[in-house]
Amino acid sequence: MGVARQPATGPDIVDLADTAGVARPGSIGPTDMVQLLDAQGRRVSDDAFGPYADALDPQTLRGFYKDMAVVRRFDAEATALQRQGELALWVPVIGQEAAQIGSGRALAAADYVFPTYREHGVALTRGLDLADLFKLFRGISNGGWDPRETNFHLYTLVLAAQTLHAVGYAMGIKRELDAGLATEPAAVVAYFGDGSSSEGDVHESMVFATSFNAPVVFFCQNNEWAISVPFSVQSKVPLANRAAGYGMPGIRVDGNDVLAVHAVTQWALEHARAGKGPVLIEAATYRLGAHTTADDPTKYRPSAEEAAWRARDPLLRLETYLRTEGLADDAFFRQVKDDGDALAAHVRSAALALTGEGFERRFATVYAEAHPLVAEEAAWFAQYAASFEDADPSDSTREGGVA
Repeated sequence: MGVARQPATGPDIVDLADTAGVARPGSIGPTDMVQLLDAQGRRVSDDAFGPYADALDPQTLRGFYKDMAVVRRFDAEATALQRQGELALWVPVIGQEAAQIGSGRALAAADYVFPTYREHGVALTRGLDLADLFKLFRGISNGGWDPRETNFHLYTLVLAAQTLHAVGYAMGIKRELDAGLATEPAAVVAYFGDGSSSEGDVHESMVFATSFNAPVVFFCQNNEWAISVPFSVQSKVPLANRAAGYGMPGIRVDGNDVLAVHAVTQWALEHARAGKGPVLIEAATYRLGAHTTADDPTKYRPSAEEAAWRARDPLLRLETYLRTEGLADDAFFRQVKDDGDALAAHVRSAALALTGEGFERRFATVYAEAHPLVAEEAAWFAQYAASFEDADPSDSTREGGVA
């Protein structure tokens, strides 16, 4: 069928697609790697998903590249802000831009997203001001935006918890449709990583999703590392193969190929909205940076592996395709760079201007009424904050260790 095959990165991984066949839309079972744009930026033929990419016009393709490029520039600026003490923590997304932009741009306005804490690219596609993400990482807000405005839920810091929330929300959508309380079909996307796939919450979510035929797409960004644990230790088979055990289609896609990710996600969302139940997508990608800015990947990850994956850079791949096909010129790429720099300047300015209500408010809202233990802890924190030279105990920018 013209599907491109790529070797599994973990030496101990057994790819069941080698012997069990390929699951295509409408079927359930082990999967090959869906790819429409190879690492050299050349189109790959695919009978099932190729037509989705064929329907994309040049402006849309250029839009994919711009989204990926500006998110990478934003990510670099956010990392710099953390290193300069303006954010308590940051979670880099470098290397995973195609998985996020491709899937995010496949969403309809009525669809709802439950992210982890790394979906900065998806946030862009949902229309968020990316500076709002800093409210959480600067420690002045438990969220940072109103999910009802963009159908993009708040970041979830507890691994895999959002998969349960997503299925519950999707079950609600189905019930409203079945009861005639809603007329527009919608789907839910639950983003999670390969590390979260080992959590019981994911298993329970998939059981409920298939049992109740919930319109939810489980989108796993398999970036090969659960902090310092390689994927070859986490699973001996591609994660998409697990879908058959729950009774849903599983699709494994090249997560660095924005065309393939967009096509696969578009199909999965159509499947879910049509009342056919959930889908599991495994986007095989790579975390080029650290797990967070508190992590040092050089302690556990070989440099040769990083170099091999840098050669599969999703931005370089799409840029090569756009140039080869005459769909973008130097002027376009210069403008994208300028747009990225403008976004970086905006978020930096916004980050430096962020202020909060002060730590007293945090202690005052733990319980509805005053509590002696909380009062004791508040007094301790006031003394701690005052211990810093020239510190103002009510200075909210020092919350959570942010200087």
